Amino acid sequence: MMDFADAAATEEEDDLVPLRNWIEDDAADNSAAAMESQSILDMQHQSRPNETKRRWKESMIRKATVAYGIVELLVRCPDNDVALDDEAMICIDNFAVFCKKGGIRSSSQQQRSSSWTDVKGVSMISSGMSLSIEEPSYMSFLFEEEGGEKDEEQLGRYLEVELDAAKAKTPVATKTDDCCGSADDREIISKDRCHFLVAKILHELFTHEAFSDDDNHGDGDNEPAYKKAKTAQLERGKDGSDGCNIHIPAIGRMQQLDVPASICRMVQNLLESPLEGGCDAYKTLGEVGEDLHLLLFDPDRFMFDHEARDTDDMQLLYRKEKLYGRDKEETLITDTFCRVTRGKSEAFFIGGFSGSGKSMLVDALRVKVKDAGGYVIKHKFDAMSQDRPLSGVISAVNQLCLKIKDRLTSHRLTALSNKLKDEFGADIGLLARMLPNVCALSPEFSSLASKVEDGSTSDSCSDKMNAQSVSFTLLRFIRLVSSPKRPIMLFLDDLQWADDTALDVIHTFLSDTMGSCMLFLGTYRDNEVQVGHAVFDLIENLEISNVPTNKVSLTGLDQEDLNEMISDALCLYPRICKSLSDIVFQKTKGNPFFVLEFIQSLQSRGLLRYDFYQKRWVWNEDTIRAEDITDNVLHLLSSKMNRLSDEMQMLLKVMACFGTSTNDSVISYLTQSPEFSGVRNGLEGAISDGFVIEDGVHNNFKFAHDKVREAAYNLIPDSDKEQFHYNLGKILCTICSGNGKDEGDIVLLICSQINHGIESIKADNLCIPAAKLNMKAGKKALDGCDHKTAYSYLDTAQSLLPDDNWESYYDLSLRLNFLLARAANSSCKYDEAELILQTICKRARCFQDKLPAYFLLIWSLLFASTDTTLSPFKVFLAQGKVVDAYNTSSSILSLLGETVPETEAVTLETVGSLIPETLNMYAEVYGDDWLGRKMEDNTLINILKFYSVMSTAAYFCKPSHMVAYFVCKMVQLSLRNGVCQQTPLALLSFTSIVIRFDNAAFVGRIAKNAMVLSERFDLSDEMAELRLHFHMGAGHLESFQFGASNLRKGFGSGLTSGNANTAFYCAIQGTFYSIISAEKELNLLLQEIDYYLHLLKTYKSEMTRYYMLCYRETVSILIDKGDATGIEAKLCHDDVSDPGNKLLEVFYFHEVFRNHWLGYPERSNHYVKKYEELIEPRYFEAYIIKFYKALNILAMLKKKRTGAKSEDVDEIIASMRIAAAHAGPNFRNKLELLEAEQYGIDNYPDKAIASYRASIESARETNFIHERGLACEKAGFYCKRMKYTETSLECFNQARECYEEWGSTMKVDFIQRELDKFM
Repeated sequence: MMDFADAAATEEEDDLVPLRNWIEDDAADNSAAAMESQSILDMQHQSRPNETKRRWKESMIRKATVAYGIVELLVRCPDNDVALDDEAMICIDNFAVFCKKGGIRSSSQQQRSSSWTDVKGVSMISSGMSLSIEEPSYMSFLFEEEGGEKDEEQLGRYLEVELDAAKAKTPVATKTDDCCGSADDREIISKDRCHFLVAKILHELFTHEAFSDDDNHGDGDNEPAYKKAKTAQLERGKDGSDGCNIHIPAIGRMQQLDVPASICRMVQNLLESPLEGGCDAYKTLGEVGEDLHLLLFDPDRFMFDHEARDTDDMQLLYRKEKLYGRDKEETLITDTFCRVTRGKSEAFFIGGFSGSGKSMLVDALRVKVKDAGGYVIKHKFDAMSQDRPLSGVISAVNQLCLKIKDRLTSHRLTALSNKLKDEFGADIGLLARMLPNVCALSPEFSSLASKVEDGSTSDSCSDKMNAQSVSFTLLRFIRLVSSPKRPIMLFLDDLQWADDTALDVIHTFLSDTMGSCMLFLGTYRDNEVQVGHAVFDLIENLEISNVPTNKVSLTGLDQEDLNEMISDALCLYPRICKSLSDIVFQKTKGNPFFVLEFIQSLQSRGLLRYDFYQKRWVWNEDTIRAEDITDNVLHLLSSKMNRLSDEMQMLLKVMACFGTSTNDSVISYLTQSPEFSGVRNGLEGAISDGFVIEDGVHNNFKFAHDKVREAAYNLIPDSDKEQFHYNLGKILCTICSGNGKDEGDIVLLICSQINHGIESIKADNLCIPAAKLNMKAGKKALDGCDHKTAYSYLDTAQSLLPDDNWESYYDLSLRLNFLLARAANSSCKYDEAELILQTICKRARCFQDKLPAYFLLIWSLLFASTDTTLSPFKVFLAQGKVVDAYNTSSSILSLLGETVPETEAVTLETVGSLIPETLNMYAEVYGDDWLGRKMEDNTLINILKFYSVMSTAAYFCKPSHMVAYFVCKMVQLSLRNGVCQQTPLALLSFTSIVIRFDNAAFVGRIAKNAMVLSERFDLSDEMAELRLHFHMGAGHLESFQFGASNLRKGFGSGLTSGNANTAFYCAIQGTFYSIISAEKELNLLLQEIDYYLHLLKTYKSEMTRYYMLCYRETVSILIDKGDATGIEAKLCHDDVSDPGNKLLEVFYFHEVFRNHWLGYPERSNHYVKKYEELIEPRYFEAYIIKFYKALNILAMLKKKRTGAKSEDVDEIIASMRIAAAHAGPNFRNKLELLEAEQYGIDNYPDKAIASYRASIESARETNFIHERGLACEKAGFYCKRMKYTETSLECFNQARECYEEWGSTMKVDFIQRELDKFM
């Protein structure tokens, strides 16, 4: 046997103490600590100081750690090294403990208190085998608090052991199987004796007492204790439970010394024989090691006894935060989130039966998202709110505003508010109307929101907004607030209750390619959705849109995971719970929620009870198996609820009628009625019993689980459900009215209840009050942009009116029908909206009452068609919609007293004289108080409104000079009679018609006046049209780059307000400006165009698609000649060859532009001639064409090609001087480049060089990077021709840098080839 001194000498890092000495030291430490605590107790007169209890717990953990090391060392012993039935080998004196250096207390040292982490390993002295015990650093986070500090109250540790071969006297072979598990009789006996010897060590280790002689021998029969333990009577509990009462003296002694029951049970199980009926006897030492590991990992749950006065106080200790059996799925969902933090949105769908743990799987990710700096927002759909699904998504995004406010510093919040103001501009009021909480981000937003709510624009914007505009508005907000550093996790629960309106919004979020960063998590009951459900449509559409989409389906827990769950709840070793878990699995199929309810049912029925003598939960397997226990969780819950008090049952019924959650305000209202006066008391009981959970943040109360709500709803007999809903809504309405309060926020809830009882409404003669209430709810939903919900309430209101409603309830019918038409129009029910509006026009008593309906009808005819194509004019006009809109407008204007001439009567000469007449009228009133003179005559205001829509219709179906005629009429009416909401757009439309360089200053003033008026009237819903017409007119005097940026905002405003046609016109014009001014790097511009093309699939605007395909091809050619960036879809000449097709001008322009940059001046000039043959090329675009025409001619002159005339260049340069004088940022560098090229041809080198430099500098100042590169390129070729080699090389290098910045690989390669010639 190895001498202890030798063993100690081998240890350098830790002190090695004989186990017996270590036990004595530990006992001494505990004694000293007890005396110290008693002294404190005497001085402070406290009861049982916490420090004493903690030191006792630490002592137990230290001893369990040593026990764990000893058992693991024995498990790993080689067969030829140790005889495991040899009492000399397995005894206290053959083991030593490695302690932390300096942790040994000797008689010469001062008393010190040992730390529970001091134990570093154990050693078997006889064999020299050593085993280290340590906590892996990667597991230490389990016991850290949020700040990363170790939780001082947490005693658990995840320990690992490792044989230390370097300390062994003889070679040690690691062995994972328990060497004591041999099958023959001799080894069984050897194993039993081994277990007995281990039990002796544990007894002495925890009691500080030797195993009693009475236990070592029988009455003269010399029977060893392990044999006595086999035959000791282990009686069943008095009720036949499977827990074993303890009758072994040694175990009784351990109990007397307050050794935890878990340790006593372990020793008892070691003494029991598995072959002779022991209740929970160990089969191997490996099982002992597993149990000790569990005790050390979570000692508060598994090691220490749980104190309670009686059985009623003893609760099952569920790990509500733990996710059992979902490791694979948790890894998948975490990996998905990690990818999202790199900037790419993804979707994750989780299917499974109710209670399978879908929501809990999602909740497991929430902390990680928050720790990563992200935001978590959620909404739960339910069966009771199927008629308002979009409001749920809006509500979730509305939550986000408050989370942002709470998370960001004041500095970051101010920066975000500024970004929102810059992005939304005047639309911030519309955003605030949709998301009221956005006002929390900035005080300014509140005032803007109130303008929209109280101002005159509210109705008009509601007429145009629809589900698509709502989706886009929310997306604009999501883009600004989300990022890879601030990702958003949107969790929508129970998607089986959602519809395509809500899920289309999710598709909009996730398919966005312009900067949003979102992880969408959607859960649904896969047994309750069929093929064709909106969930599957969403998944399919996301995959088509190339959005990464993940899908998992959760089934029940397997038996091992289920056993772990029950073990945690009962605080018992898993091996002991195995038999109970098998029964539970058979009954529940592993459904986690069903498991919890089943176990609680066993407890409530006394089939699972806590035995205070054994200090453990006990049960009888045979009794549980024999019980006729349902396999339906709803039946279990209903049975439990049926035993509740009347107040609690009433509370549960009421909450079930409102869905998964109920606001506290509703509870407060109901308590004022005699019928529901006890619901507040019932609420307290429901919370106490775990049926209901309080959500303090939103002041809501929600059911603990969907199945709880289902069971609560089943408390109401099916035959009574409709009447119960009806009475509930009626009482709420009566209470609100009786208190003089408006129904306000709960009007939708009231209507949803009352509408269950339509027959009762009719029987009680309450049709008109119910109709008014539904109309109020519909108006509220419209104001909140939930148009489908609004339509549902308004349609119900309509159904409650009598057949003669237009005669008996005229005002109500007029208002209701108009709101219903708006809701139908916004819900894309265009045909139905048209029928309702025609009914209003037919049944309204006076012309003034008909006008709003006529206007909405005309607007619907113009813009509501989904086939807004451009070979539009064929399809669109064939439908007759535009012509109908034009003719209807003409009829209304006639009835308003206006004479609208036939098209043939308005000639070009007529308009030619009308334009200067209008300009002169404006010159006469300009400078006085005209801008402050408001139009008061409602008839005149209506005339302007109908002229406005008529001019729009004329654009599609009449000669272009008719549009100018109507615009001039609108401006003249305003000039004579004062300004109104239609005046700003009329003025801007006028500037787009009359703008020329020779009147630029005057027309620019008109445009500025129009913009001042638009701010005064707060025309947020018309901002897209205003921006578009500004940049089609006086906006050309501004930088093209500013125009591109401003029109991009116009695009956003248009889609937000529901004016998709105008929005896409803004996109068209803005993209054009961006191309000609290099406002965006080409690859980014290509990404933006692809985004527009993606949106056009949703909006089905074929006209805009043709434009964008043309633009895309141009950008693709500029990047790499379309080699890698090109797509198959292109705009061909055949697509635009029809006479009068407005795309022909666009096609020719881009052919000019592309061929010039490709280096084909002759081909470019061919298309210049085609462009000039058009009847009415756009004024400012024509100047861009002139620039490229001049460059083409100059290139041809250099090559002495026929057909190139220098006189043409002189004429263009002269016109360019005029353009540069009025719109310098757009044309100065172009003029200087043309002059430089001409000077070069005319052999004026000094002037040429000076002009090249001037052009380069002008382009640099205006950031026209492409034309700066072009000027450098042209200068390089000129200097090369003039033999200015160094200057030429410098110019080419600058050109390459410019083209690289622009993103044109095609031009970079071209310049590089020229540079290579210098080598």
